[in-house]
Amino acid sequence: MEKWVSRPADIFEFLISTPWPIAWAYWMLAGVVVLGAFSVFPSRTTPILKQGAPQRSKWLLFLPLLWLCWQWLAAMDSVDWHLSKATLLHFAACVICFYLGFFCLSRAARPWTFWLPLLAGFVLVLAIGWDQHLGGLEASRKYFQTYLYKEEAHLPPEFIKKMQSNRIFSTLFYPNALAGGLLLLLPAMLVVARQWPDALASKRVRLGSFAVAALGGVCFLEFGSKGAGIFLLLLATAFVLPKWRYWLAAVLAVGALACLFWSGSKGGWLLMLLLVVITLLLTLKFGKRAKLVLIGAIVVVGLAGFFWKYAAFFQKGATSVSARFDYWRAALQITRQHPVLGSGPGTFAIPYAEIKRPEAEMSRMVHNDYLEQASDSGIVGFLAYIAFVSLALILSYPPANECQPDAMQLSGNRNWSAFAVWLGVLAVALQSLVEFSLYIPALSWPSFGLLGWLLAWEMPALD
Repeated sequence: MEKWVSRPADIFEFLISTPWPIAWAYWMLAGVVVLGAFSVFPSRTTPILKQGAPQRSKWLLFLPLLWLCWQWLAAMDSVDWHLSKATLLHFAACVICFYLGFFCLSRAARPWTFWLPLLAGFVLVLAIGWDQHLGGLEASRKYFQTYLYKEEAHLPPEFIKKMQSNRIFSTLFYPNALAGGLLLLLPAMLVVARQWPDALASKRVRLGSFAVAALGGVCFLEFGSKGAGIFLLLLATAFVLPKWRYWLAAVLAVGALACLFWSGSKGGWLLMLLLVVITLLLTLKFGKRAKLVLIGAIVVVGLAGFFWKYAAFFQKGATSVSARFDYWRAALQITRQHPVLGSGPGTFAIPYAEIKRPEAEMSRMVHNDYLEQASDSGIVGFLAYIAFVSLALILSYPPANECQPDAMQLSGNRNWSAFAVWLGVLAVALQSLVEFSLYIPALSWPSFGLLGWLLAWEMPALD
């Protein structure tokens, strides 16, 4: 879809409105690779693999390369080389991010220099989401009806449908991508807020943070962005309250959960509920019976809210669910027809257009990253990718007794920073069962990078 992306014309479009051309991201990533090289070569004596398990991760490092090499091989027999070429560049960037996380990010002496800018970007995403829900989408719809409605016949039906929807997507590709970003980063951002580094916790720094957030909120209000202004002012207030770290985490949690609700992502809702259940199961010190009662109550309330919210969706027949089953059936059929090399990376739409039922909705993606690997690159590509993701998640899980003496802890001896990152990556991996998160750089690049970090040396402290 790169041909529809135009360069941002001003700072407003650069930050919150217009998508960046993907070429910008590749050049930025190249710069990060150069900077990352300086963190590797001067410190050859720094251990990379986790203590006590140097062999269990070493062989896993070759799986991403195996998967990428097979993608290049499958592209040689692609039904559309141009689509496969663009997909291969993206896959190569994913693998590069994985190795940057493993070899470079894991060596960071001050990890907060990575986390705090990421927190700032996360706040901006939440602010734009609030803006869209509290008037931004309606304003865009009015502009569309006033200036572009006469050209409606020349616009793609998907675009017209998107303009009529109230589901927010913030700065990401579409609502479900926003949900994926929230699932990926919210657990880690809560730990960052709760354990803000002491080196940056002075009154002067807090007042500066308050001033920046408040100024941003006022600017958004002046430009008519009511939702973004309200959220940033709430965030600014947290910096001047007693126990401000708790308030900062609370504002982020409320802001993110509200955006998840407004996105209308059904899978996102269920996955967030699953993350809550996993966290409680692994961290609560209650008795078994009390723990089960509490978790059962949360599940019942969460599912009740889910079915209440989406009752109309199920009454209409859950069309998006049935459409996904059609995509998955087609992916299996394409895999049977091309079991060795598939149809070529990123080309599912071409064979699907030939075999889909006349009444079925057209799609470029399978809406299941794992089945897409099978249809696009054959059984070997499927096995290489699913083996890498599943084994990396299993081996990178941080046990409760695996932490550094100076790692930030909320209670006991669990490394909460590692656990929060692992939860986010797990959520994106599960979302890939019903979405195409692998093909969205805003989700896949950080997911691969954080997974590499988890597999590397002990998680560094955020302070």
